[in-house]
Amino acid sequence: MLPTVRMLLTVLGVVVAAVLPAHAAEALVVYSARNEQLIKPLFDAYTAATGTRIKFITDKEGPLLERLKAEGANSPADILITVDAGNLWFAAKEGVLAKVNSEVLNSNIPAHLRDPENRWFGLSVRARTIVYSTSRVKSADLSTYEALGDPKWKGRLCLRTSKKVYNQSLVAMMIARLGESKTESIVKSWVANLATDVFPDDTKVMEAIVAGQCDVGIVNTYYYGRLMKKQPQTALALFWPNQADRGVHVNISGIGITAHAKHRQAAVIFLEWLSSEKAQNLFADENLEYPANPRVKAHPSVEKWGTFKQDTINVSQAGRLQPKAVMLMDRAGYK
Repeated sequence: MLPTVRMLLTVLGVVVAAVLPAHAAEALVVYSARNEQLIKPLFDAYTAATGTRIKFITDKEGPLLERLKAEGANSPADILITVDAGNLWFAAKEGVLAKVNSEVLNSNIPAHLRDPENRWFGLSVRARTIVYSTSRVKSADLSTYEALGDPKWKGRLCLRTSKKVYNQSLVAMMIARLGESKTESIVKSWVANLATDVFPDDTKVMEAIVAGQCDVGIVNTYYYGRLMKKQPQTALALFWPNQADRGVHVNISGIGITAHAKHRQAAVIFLEWLSSEKAQNLFADENLEYPANPRVKAHPSVEKWGTFKQDTINVSQAGRLQPKAVMLMDRAGYK
């Protein structure tokens, strides 16, 4: 069983003070594609617990990766935080992340939510699932992602653009599970059922459902959480598809230690802390995501959405098969 948070913080403080006195005086440097308001409370809590300062730079994942590659061995970054397993997979492929051997991380983060070579680890989970109008659709009418291509949903489906990585990852994971040919047929059936042109983001998809432009869509759970937090009476609900077979497609926000980290030991200790109970809730709750550590409860608002079976295929497939997914969606006419 994991030690209590209090015990863990005490141990961390001792380790940082006794083993890494030079590192404690310096600061860990984090490059983050996760927004400042989502990570600063976490960093502040770690500094308060251990005395280790954290400097951070936020930007989009693309520019951060290019920066790491350009800086090479001269990079000040110790840690990269980004969203979507596809982005983490690509960062590892480009050689900017280092392997980490940690029993703590391997115990706290399930195998399907971390790199098979331990170059990155999921810290929070978001499900990309079905959302529907509770005034026009019954949950019994829904079943699987594939079934959204059935004739009964003709002119009733809304989707976000295929240009966004979340849908690319969803289709990539479907290729991994179902094969390229079957997945292409499914995506073509979705396109045939579209009620309108694709939308730039998940919020627009849900707004279209509320407005009556369509009845069902596919969104990341935290977008639904944000909307319901502002407008709790909105006539929308989540549905967990494929519970009789592979489960719901999940993706992550995650982290890795950079290949040229100057404070590697301190960075490993920080990553291990991030997988602990206190840090998991700090990381996941603010954005209404699920903790990656299965022993940690989600925020009460998230728990209200109900439990579901996850697809446990390794999320690295989202990156490995992303090029095939992009080409497949193009062939299927999914814009």
